[in-house]
Amino acid sequence: MNRPYTFINVAMTADGKIDTFERKGSLISSKRDKERVDELRALADGIIVGGKTLLEENPKLTVKSEALRESRIQRGLSPNPIKVGVATVADIKADSNFLNTGPAKLVIFTTEQTSNEQLKFLRARDVQVFVHSEARVNLKLMVETLKEIGVDHLMVEGGGTLNFELMRLGLVDEITIYLAPLMFGGLNAPTVADGLGLTREAALQLQLIDVQKWEDGGVFLRYKL
Repeated sequence: MNRPYTFINVAMTADGKIDTFERKGSLISSKRDKERVDELRALADGIIVGGKTLLEENPKLTVKSEALRESRIQRGLSPNPIKVGVATVADIKADSNFLNTGPAKLVIFTTEQTSNEQLKFLRARDVQVFVHSEARVNLKLMVETLKEIGVDHLMVEGGGTLNFELMRLGLVDEITIYLAPLMFGGLNAPTVADGLGLTREAALQLQLIDVQKWEDGGVFLRYKL
C-alpha cells in the first residue's frame, strides 16, 4: 500500500455534530475519551487536520501525557507525531499552536493560492511545505507523500470536509467515534462527514467491529471501511 494506514477519530454528539454552529472547537469528549485519544496520538506517526480546523480552532495536535511522550522517545521516536495541515490557503498565524506547541515535525499541504510571502514565512519556521498546482490539495498525492516521508500510521482529526473527502476517495481504513450524550442541533453545525455528500446508492459502507457503552453515558464505536 503506497499510503499510510489511515484512521479518522472523532467525538460527536448524539445528533452527529462535531462542533456547535459557532465552530469554536466545543468540548465533546469525556475524560475517558480524552485519555483514549491521547493514546491514539501516541501510537500515530502523523496527525492531520483540514484548513478550517487548523486555522479557526488552533489545535495543538500533540501528545498530552508526559508518560506517553516518554514512551515514544524510548521507542526511538520524537515526543510527538508529525503535525500535518492541509489548507487551500495556508494563512497560519505566527503565534499558532501548530507552529509553537511541540516539539514536532511540521508539514503543510497547500495550493498556489497561498502567497509566496506566506510560503517563505512557513519555511522559515521549519515547516515542510508541499504546494499543489490544482485548485485544491490533491489528497491522493498527499497521502502518498506522507508515506514517503515516514508516516505509516495516520490519524485524522477533522474537520468534516476532510473526513468526507478522504473517505470518498477510499483513503480511510477505519473510523473510531465517541458518541457523547449531548445534542447541539444547528443547520450549519459541522458533522462527521460534510462536503457535497453522496446519493443513497453511492453511500459508504461501514463494518462495525466494536461497540462499548461507557459509564460516562457515551458510546464508543469502531468501524472498518
